[in-house]
Amino acid sequence: MTTPPSDPTLDRLNTCSRDRFVAALGGVFERSPWVAEAVAGGRPFDSRAALHDAMVDVVRHASPSEQIELLCAHPDLAARLGRASALTPASREEQAGAGLDRLEEAMQVRFLELNASYRARFGFPFIIAVKGLDAASIMAAFEARLGNPAAVERETALAEVAKIARYRVDSLPEDPWGA
Repeated sequence: MTTPPSDPTLDRLNTCSRDRFVAALGGVFERSPWVAEAVAGGRPFDSRAALHDAMVDVVRHASPSEQIELLCAHPDLAARLGRASALTPASREEQAGAGLDRLEEAMQVRFLELNASYRARFGFPFIIAVKGLDAASIMAAFEARLGNPAAVERETALAEVAKIARYRVDSLPEDPWGA
């Protein structure tokens, strides 16, 4: 039986202090370090997938108000005109990768309208894991999901949050503290 290759990032996360663990993973779930705090005592994790699964389990078992707070911590898509500064570096990079920072004016206006309609209907921002998507496919999903019942949309948004978190866990650098 072969031993899986070592993951220096995971090795560091498994052995660091609780504070450093939370500092490295506190942004995996947008502006919600309580998720990382909740899993810190469960170390060591044998894989990034196991770490992610533990974090998702914390969210799944959180109270409905905690889940809504987590959803509300996410930014509007295609935020511009001063609101882009409210984006975390991870969100800014993810949205830029989908071209949401370079929309033509008509599409920017449509995103602003959709953001407002969605928030009014559901009480939290539209959330989608944008990796691998372009603005047109994001807008199509946005428009389709506006018709969802509230309970379905809350679960859909939480599933998208879990996808975003997976991308973020998988892309953690070898030195997650940047030292």
